[in-house]
Amino acid sequence: MEGDFVVFVIGMRVNQLWAVHKWAPVLRAMPRMLRELFAKRDLGMMHAEYFLGWRGAMVLQYWRSYEQLHAYAHARDKAHLPAWAAFNQAARGNQAVGIYHESYLMTPGSHESVYANMPLFGLAKAGKAVAAVGSMQNAAARLNRSFVG
Repeated sequence: MEGDFVVFVIGMRVNQLWAVHKWAPVLRAMPRMLRELFAKRDLGMMHAEYFLGWRGAMVLQYWRSYEQLHAYAHARDKAHLPAWAAFNQAARGNQAVGIYHESYLMTPGSHESVYANMPLFGLAKAGKAVAAVGSMQNAAARLNRSFVG
C-alpha cells in the first residue's frame, strides 16, 4: 500500500439474544452502508470484509484517509448518520446490543501483511499484493527495519 491509509474495524455484539427487535435493525444497517460505499468509491472506502459470528458481526474496512472516513460518518445525505441516529434511539434504556469501532491510521513502513495459500483478501485486496521474494522474505525487510540480534 502506498502512502497513508486507515484500517477501520466496526462491529456489533448481541448481548440479549431474545431481544431480536433491538439487534436485528443494527445487523441490517451495515449491508446498506457497504452497498453505498462500494457503489460510490469516491467516498474513500477501498475495500471491506464482512464477518459473522455467534453473537454478532464485524466489518474490516480500508479507507484512503481518515478525513474521508470522518466525512462519510457525518454526511447527512449518506446511510451512516440515519443508522447511527436509529441505533441511539433504539439502544436508549437497554443493553440488548453493543457496538464498537476501532480506527488505525497507517503510514508507510508501519504495517505488513502476509498471505499464504490465500485468494486476494484484506489489505492485499484494498491495495496491491506483492510477492515476498528476495529482500522481502522477512518481516524486518518488509517493514524496512533492521534489528540487531
